[in-house]
Amino acid sequence: MSYTIAEIAASLGAEAFGDTSLRIARLAEPADAGPDDLALATKPAYAEALPQGKARAAMLWDGADWQALGLKAALIAPRPRFAMAGLTAMMDPGEGWGEGVHPSAVVDATAELGDGVTVGPLSVIGARARIGAGTRIGPNVTIGAEAQIGDSGVIREGVKIAARVRIGARVFIQPGAAIGGDGFSFVTPEVSGVEQARASLGDQGEATAQSYVRIHSLGSVRIGDDVEIGANATIDRGTIRDTEVGDRTKIDNLVMVAHNVIVGSDTLLCGQVGIAGSTRIGSNVVLAGQVGVSDNITVGDRVIAGGGTKILSKVPAGRVILGYPAVKMDTHIEMYKHMRRLGRLFQDVAGLKKAVSKTAQTD
Repeated sequence: MSYTIAEIAASLGAEAFGDTSLRIARLAEPADAGPDDLALATKPAYAEALPQGKARAAMLWDGADWQALGLKAALIAPRPRFAMAGLTAMMDPGEGWGEGVHPSAVVDATAELGDGVTVGPLSVIGARARIGAGTRIGPNVTIGAEAQIGDSGVIREGVKIAARVRIGARVFIQPGAAIGGDGFSFVTPEVSGVEQARASLGDQGEATAQSYVRIHSLGSVRIGDDVEIGANATIDRGTIRDTEVGDRTKIDNLVMVAHNVIVGSDTLLCGQVGIAGSTRIGSNVVLAGQVGVSDNITVGDRVIAGGGTKILSKVPAGRVILGYPAVKMDTHIEMYKHMRRLGRLFQDVAGLKKAVSKTAQTD
């Protein structure tokens, strides 16, 4: 698989310079690039490594002097990183699963597979499941009874999709993700120590030790179109209603979305984010790595939470937050600056106490 510089430029809407008939077989970092590679030198700092490689062509930043860099051809896009989305899609060789249904796959006789569906080795598709046209299912995937997956999806190795889960079109689910497991829902016969502590924000009182009883999850999971779900992420089914993930939302590796959660569209949930049950996350939200969100609260549209933030109460739309507990980011940074100065402040206070003490003794 290779493309000329002219073909790549036409596909990306980028400008092509020099010998546009050069063929590109791979993408490479500047120092590692060979004569058939396209070097990704999208910043001046990256271009400094071009002499270490053998690239004849490169993707450069707007305004770059490609001839001065010793290249025979160049691609220039106003926003190079955005252009890389299309470029990497063109050059992606895929997973090599082959076509059709592998002989070792188990597909229930009542399941419906659209045109061009691929099912990899040892995968299982349950009764009355429906798989949309062109969807590619890798090895060791399990899709439960009555689950639905839209057209042109990619379900990678070891994914587990439980019964009655509904997934839209063009989804991309990375290895090991589990969608539709039961929610972590348990209850005690009497008011528990946890409930008492939460109500009082203090000691749990005289609560007696009790065993927990399961609340079954009767809902399922609904996932919109163009959603991506990372490796080993988990999305639990709802208790009564469905857990929901909106269109175009992207979920990173090891993210936990609990029962009854609703996540809006165009939201990013980065690695190790944990969202507790029955919380609502708005659209265009960004939760950075290791953000934790308490249960039964609302995070408004366009909220950005910095890494490690712990959200314990409602967050209004558009707010940028950081810290534990979460506060406005500028407030948190100011608090942190003051905290760093505490040692010096204590020294100053100790010095003042000594000075006052000496003055008193003199008097």
